[in-house]
This record gives sequence, C-alpha cells and structure tokens, in this order.
Amino acid sequence: MQDPSQNPNAMPEIEQQTAPAGDAPAAEDSKASALDALEESLRQAELKAAEHHDAWLRAKAETENIRRRAQEDIAKAGKFAAEKFAGAMLPVKDSLEAALAVENQTLENLREGVELTLKQLVAAFEGASLAEENPLGQKFDPNKHQAISAIEADAEPNTVVTVLQKGYLLNERVIRPALVMVAKAKAQ
Repeated sequence: MQDPSQNPNAMPEIEQQTAPAGDAPAAEDSKASALDALEESLRQAELKAAEHHDAWLRAKAETENIRRRAQEDIAKAGKFAAEKFAGAMLPVKDSLEAALAVENQTLENLREGVELTLKQLVAAFEGASLAEENPLGQKFDPNKHQAISAIEADAEPNTVVTVLQKGYLLNERVIRPALVMVAKAKAQ
C-alpha cells in the first residue's frame, strides 16, 4: 500500500470523481488538512511507540539487574551459610586446644574442661537449630531412625529399646538418623 503523501495523484483522482467540478480548491484544502491530520496522527503514534519501546527496554534492564542481584545473593548465601555456625565452633576449638596445652593435668581437671567444652558445643548446636534425636522408649519412626535389629523385649513391639548412636535434625530435617534396636513381640 502506498503512502498518499508519496503519490499525490492517487487520492485526488478519487476525490475528483466524487467532488463537483466547481469545488476543486476546497477539495484540495480538505485533502491537505486531512493529510496534515494523518501525518500528525502518525507522528503522535510514532512518539508513543518510541516511548513504549523505551519503557520496555528500561523494564527489561531492571529485570536483568534484579535477576543478577538475586543470583549474587544466592551465591553469597551458599558461600557464607555456615558463617554463624563456624563462629560458634571457634570457642569450642579454642577450649580443646587450651585443654591439650596444659601439662601435668589431673584427670578431674581434664574432665571438667571436657564437660565445659561439651556445653559450648551443645550451645553452638542449639544456635544453629541442630537438635539431638535420642528416641529411647519412643515408637520407631523410619523417617528419623534406622533400625539395626529387632530384639525380644518387654516393651511394646516397634518401640526403641536401645540407642546405638544418636541422630541429629537440622530445622526438623534429618541430618543423621538415630541407629536403634527395636522391640519385637516375644515368641510364645
């Protein structure tokens, strides 16, 4: 389709056929004003399109920046996730090193030092939401416990009667299941 401004003869022929012969100057003025209106409308549409394109480019750039920042934050979170826990473990290490540095220790002093160090370790675990799972006397839960064997016992069947190794949960998620022995019904 040709632009009417590029072919001035296309529109006048149609106009000339429909316009009376005596109104030729008025028809030309009408055509010129219609053409001016169309050109102005086109200019406005182009400006609006350019404005929308610019807004789209800015939104796209902002989205890319947000995605990049989020990826950086995720990388930093993964890299430094254990920072708090590591900070809580440093005093435990210091206490163990101090205990080993003392010469001519008595067994009683060594035991007291180990107990204090264990308290520091338990506090570090609690601060990191690491909970101990000691299921002695509880119903066996295959999601938290690993049964090594079943033994005849006075306890109700499927009850934990021996804990061989405690389990640990991190924010209710099993890090290590407890190794247990469960009760089975006595043979009659």
